[in-house]
Amino acid sequence: IVAGEGQALGVPMSFGGPYLGFFATQEKFMRQMPGRLVGATLDREGRTGYVLTLATREQHIRREKATSNICTSQALIALIATIYMETLGKTGLREVALQNLRKAAFAKERLARVRGCSLRFSGPTFNEFVVQVKRRPADLLKGLLRKQIIGGLDLGQFYPELKDCLLVCVTEQNSREEIEALAKAMGGGR
Repeated sequence: IVAGEGQALGVPMSFGGPYLGFFATQEKFMRQMPGRLVGATLDREGRTGYVLTLATREQHIRREKATSNICTSQALIALIATIYMETLGKTGLREVALQNLRKAAFAKERLARVRGCSLRFSGPTFNEFVVQVKRRPADLLKGLLRKQIIGGLDLGQFYPELKDCLLVCVTEQNSREEIEALAKAMGGGR
């Protein structure tokens, strides 16, 4: 079973939604899945198309009696993600992922040199990582916002054991200059 968040696939932030998720599983589990299933098919000319499958599911034929499979259609959001991925293609999608990795590695290296900051965990990361800070995270984030920098998420709000930590995210949308500005605003290099 695989599940994930699809917001990063070209879907704008939109003040918290709507977004899309994805869910895939083996065929033997598909009748136990909530929501709608999309399958590939061929049209009359032999072109690939994607359609809703298993139309006998209760949300389509017995809506008034359905208990768990009623869900909103995120077809427009899924279309946005599809266009984004199709525009990038396989090599473009790979390049975006590599940019995320490279920029996050640069940000980690740069922030680790900032006085009062250290990397909280040493394991591999994709584009998010945790930075431990000496200053109170809420105060640090307010100061960064005054400089028009979104500095991360105060993890102490959710995990008391990480009360002095920020979750920092870097994507292909961030320039090296922005990463440098974040490091400088967080206290300058050692």
